[in-house]
Amino acid sequence: MPIMIFMTRYSNSYRHKHRIASELQLFTRIFSLALFSLFALITTSCEKGILKIGTDLLPNEDFVSISSIDTLSVFSYTMYDEVIRSDNPSVSYLGQIIDPVFGTTSADFVTQLRLNAKWTGTAKVTIDSVHLYWHVLSTIGGAGTAHTMKLTEISEIIYPDSVYYSNKQPVLTTNTWDNLKIPAGIKGDTSVFVKLPKEFGERIFSDPSKLFYEPNRVHFNPAFPDFRSYFKGLYVQMDPSTDPLLLSLYLSPPVSGSSTHGASTNFIAIFLKDSLGVASEFDLIFDAEAKNAAYNRYSHDYSTATPSLRIKHINDNYKDSLSYLQYLNGVYTKIVIPGLEKLKTDGTLGRIAVNKARLVVPVHITDTTKDISTLVPLQLVLRYKNSAGVKYLVPDYGMSAYDQTHQFFDGTLDPINRVYKFNIPQFVQSYLDGKGDIVKPELEIYQGSGTKNVVFDANNNKTPVKFEFTYTKF
Repeated sequence: MPIMIFMTRYSNSYRHKHRIASELQLFTRIFSLALFSLFALITTSCEKGILKIGTDLLPNEDFVSISSIDTLSVFSYTMYDEVIRSDNPSVSYLGQIIDPVFGTTSADFVTQLRLNAKWTGTAKVTIDSVHLYWHVLSTIGGAGTAHTMKLTEISEIIYPDSVYYSNKQPVLTTNTWDNLKIPAGIKGDTSVFVKLPKEFGERIFSDPSKLFYEPNRVHFNPAFPDFRSYFKGLYVQMDPSTDPLLLSLYLSPPVSGSSTHGASTNFIAIFLKDSLGVASEFDLIFDAEAKNAAYNRYSHDYSTATPSLRIKHINDNYKDSLSYLQYLNGVYTKIVIPGLEKLKTDGTLGRIAVNKARLVVPVHITDTTKDISTLVPLQLVLRYKNSAGVKYLVPDYGMSAYDQTHQFFDGTLDPINRVYKFNIPQFVQSYLDGKGDIVKPELEIYQGSGTKNVVFDANNNKTPVKFEFTYTKF
């Protein structure tokens, strides 16, 4: 038969000197491959046999299975509590801001004032001038416009260990000092000077014998009247403006020696002369080391938002495609995971150990040209409500007393993927085990402080909130 070129090497010719070597090499390769396959088969069979030895003697409960569920639905709702607790704030807010989505937010506060020292001068003094100094943390809105504010003396004593709410209307005296000019051009982390009328200083020194504190009394006792019963405090307001401004102040006790003016950066200085003509300065402290009793007041009017952008569903349990979170205790997002409730009541699952439980909450952004980290809060927090209606942070937030950054819990903005991620395995485990007084698989997203709002994709949106859940079944 015809012989092709590639066949000549193995042709039946005694003249070909490579014929025997070529056939031998081919046979060796085939034999080696077959031997290796047989060895692998035997080895695998032995291993399987070893692994199976004794399994029929162990009870079923000695085995575990790891499962992952990605079908648990997550529902989001926009909620609002008009009345929230606001006493002993670290940061107080003053002014007003109008947002096209969230409408009008107004803020003011009530606070005591502390004496920098007991007055030991003469009974008669002359007031030269009165200056208010504030260290402003942040501003939003019309900082380029001059604004005015008003101080009103309150007529009821407030206490640092009492509860006050954001809608509490203070009881006032007739002593009001208004049209106090706040200078234009205020920026964050700057000091502000406001000139007060001399009448304010005259009110403080109308009875110099009251300018003292009862020794060793941190909390006021009506049986021992001192300055706190003589001058009970101030209600601080900013007047409405066509170019509204909202500013924030840190009124908690600062670190001692943190400023050139003792430890305080927020105070009222009264410059005066006594009856001998000796000039001195007497101060009233907002951020005193012995903390003043104080509370913030907030109000929100969502009807003033732009009609096309206005929030349409608040407190009505409607599953909108968007949910909202606002600063200054405005609207917030409630997350409900009904599948966890079914999982808890399903008696066929037995014991469950939570391996992973993470909420992934996407941010709704319309302007993709801007840096998202400048538009929304950098970190958010989760809380839950117990059987008494008291709200607590999820236990995962404080799993490590030494981790001040709460890295495990996370809650920080992922600017690349534009989501917030919350790790909550401890919360879920406690709920499934019936521990920690967690009665519902419901959570609230909120921000403890800050002045940025955020909108989330939710429910029937193409990128809704996701719940990633992996568990071990015993």
